Amino acid sequence: MTAVAKPARQTPLKVDPATDKLISQGAHFLGLTKKDLVAEAVRVYLEQRREDLRVGMVEALSVLDGSLKSDVMLLTGLTAEEIDAVGGIDE
Repeated sequence: MTAVAKPARQTPLKVDPATDKLISQGAHFLGLTKKDLVAEAVRVYLEQRREDLRVGMVEALSVLDGSLKSDVMLLTGLTAEEIDAVGGIDE
């Protein structure tokens, strides 16, 4: 028996009025929907920042060592010393 994956739910993207105006105008003059313009813009932006993304992922993975403390450090942004200062973590 295989589980059927539920399709991802679409959620609204909230932007400030000035950005919404830019998106609306850009989409209109490019003959795109606002949704398509934003999707393409995000793809292009992330492609341009690919190296920055890679560096961020490598940094995040270097923190993880399989311990609960490393998970907490990554999720909270706290250092090991800060976690120890508030009582530490029972592994």
